[in-house]
Amino acid sequence: MYYEPGATDHGLPFDPFKSCVVPRPIGWISTVGADGVDNLAPFSQFQNVGFDPPIVMFSANQDSTGRRKDSVANAEAMGEFVWNMATYALREAVNVCSEELPAHVDEFERAGLTKAASRLVRPKRVAESPVQFECRVLQTVRLPGNGVMGTVDVVFGRVLAIHVADEVIRDGKIDIAAIRPLARLGYYDYTCVEKVFSMAPPGRNVAIAAGLEGSPRKAAQALGK
Repeated sequence: MYYEPGATDHGLPFDPFKSCVVPRPIGWISTVGADGVDNLAPFSQFQNVGFDPPIVMFSANQDSTGRRKDSVANAEAMGEFVWNMATYALREAVNVCSEELPAHVDEFERAGLTKAASRLVRPKRVAESPVQFECRVLQTVRLPGNGVMGTVDVVFGRVLAIHVADEVIRDGKIDIAAIRPLARLGYYDYTCVEKVFSMAPPGRNVAIAAGLEGSPRKAAQALGK
């Protein structure tokens, strides 16, 4: 099969594009509006884009009426957002939060989730989530698209604070397999991490032997980079 998006027909019942870039972490983003209403929504285009300092992004298409999503509007208005790790155990709550609802609806309450106060930002955290990032908005890049929902807002944020539940830390590392993070595939399909294997890149054993694995700068120096 070969096709050119927007130019030629792929000949399939569903566009395969989003099923090719998988799995994608869920950007379960909490914000608060200027009116004080809390908002919580999942986005399947989420990623970290830098680690020193840590920076993340979430990408939101327009809603079905062609308006910016509440998460974007709130993040820009207040300058802050929180990323909450979505897990298999929380999958139903994540799905509830995906519904397109009026701005005055509090998705925390609708999904039966507990709000936890953040330390450095105003948006609440999902208490049931094992990991959360408190973020300050850096900038939004608006990319024009096709149709009512095609235009997309890419919101970048610097991570100011990180919360990790003590019970998911094993031997000094986050136990990913125990958490079972949720990830998006194509169509209406999801997956979760249930198996983890290690594979160090060439030269990394030098950093590990030197006890510098957790220090990117020192490890790079040890490897001559």
